[in-house]
Amino acid sequence: MAELFGSFGSAMLIGVLFIYVVLVRLFHDFLQLATILAALPLSVGGAFFALLVTDNSFSMPSVIGLLMLMGIVTKNSILLVEYAVMARREHGMARYEALIDACHKRAKPILMTTIAMVAGMTPIALGLGAEPSFRSPMAIAVIGGLLTSTVLSLLVIPVVFIYVDDLLLLKRLAGRLHRGNHGVGTAGS
Repeated sequence: MAELFGSFGSAMLIGVLFIYVVLVRLFHDFLQLATILAALPLSVGGAFFALLVTDNSFSMPSVIGLLMLMGIVTKNSILLVEYAVMARREHGMARYEALIDACHKRAKPILMTTIAMVAGMTPIALGLGAEPSFRSPMAIAVIGGLLTSTVLSLLVIPVVFIYVDDLLLLKRLAGRLHRGNHGVGTAGS
């Protein structure tokens, strides 16, 4: 069993790395992707809490549910971050305005996805249908992770976006300062 969970841990790590590589290719930015991936821990906590409350163990089906959850939660973060980045780039919006606009306009698709997924997983979580002992923990993990990540993503992801954006701004300023000092040093010799 330990070997099996080790393999799934490796699969999750490889999955996150592949998500990161694909997003780097799409966004052309390494740091802003940390904002998108910040939602993953939010979902894992909710999945574990749901399993604990329903007295289900962390088993193979719940690990499969976590893998499903990673994709959905990443998509929700992409919706927020991508809209905020595009609003700043194409419409010249300030950072705060772009985030408020992104949360306002992207909350509906995020909530619709969450509601549809929870509605689809509820019969499985309740044990209706074939093989409930196997499928129920998977559905419970997905529902718990989705509910917490949806609520927390709309609150936490904008905050992480601001911190990462500040880091990028400091990086740009340090680069300009460094180039400026190099130019002064060579001009004086």
